[in-house]
Amino acid sequence: MVALDIDGTLVDATGRMPEDLRDAVRAIAEGGTPVVLSTGRSWIATEPIAEHLGLPPGFSVVSNGAMVVRNPPLEIVFEERFDPAPTLAKAAERVPQARIAVQDGLHWRVSQEFPEGELQGDVVVESLEELAARPVSRIVIRDPDSTDEDFLEQVGDLGLHEVSYFIGWSAWLDIAPEGIDKAHGLQRVVDELGIAPGDVLAIGDGRNDHEMLTWAGRGVAMADAAEETRAVADHVTGRFDDGGTLAELRRWF
Repeated sequence: MVALDIDGTLVDATGRMPEDLRDAVRAIAEGGTPVVLSTGRSWIATEPIAEHLGLPPGFSVVSNGAMVVRNPPLEIVFEERFDPAPTLAKAAERVPQARIAVQDGLHWRVSQEFPEGELQGDVVVESLEELAARPVSRIVIRDPDSTDEDFLEQVGDLGLHEVSYFIGWSAWLDIAPEGIDKAHGLQRVVDELGIAPGDVLAIGDGRNDHEMLTWAGRGVAMADAAEETRAVADHVTGRFDDGGTLAELRRWF
């Protein structure tokens, strides 16, 4: 099985996917090897990538492992939820200026509008009390007016113990249930398919890929990944712009 992160692994910062990379991924899937997108994106934001790749019916791990879907037809195979109230209370105290979103199934509920294009699907604005009222699969804390350094300093000591969190790009913090990550979601997929983790090639570039890269039989980091991400990988391929993802896939297929 091949497990692929999306942003920084399949597409660049503008959302562009090289045609030769798309063709290679499509050929792997058509050859009978399951290709599983494994991403921090929601399913709504992942579906266009799956369609562009022309992937056959199969699994995707989305929302950093908090949800596993099978498509088409769309079926939510697994969704882990947790009580957002304690985390939202801490976030409101520590970063009161931040925008907060919670994922509710395939939809978003937010404290205020996010920058255009950052959240796909239905988005509803609610009060913090409403956001905290029922279990969710994910929390996003976002401060588009903050520098990465200032944001890291503000959120770094939130003291979150019941949840796992991943610092993303541009002052973006993903918060998921404790023990839920991409590897957790992928384990559910291989259990369904009867595949061993040792027979999985996984490629990624972010902090939220660490568990996936150590779980897979061959975990490969992009050369443009942070040092801590490269350190947990079995191998480091080239930079995205230099065709690093394609080079790794062509090594085996």
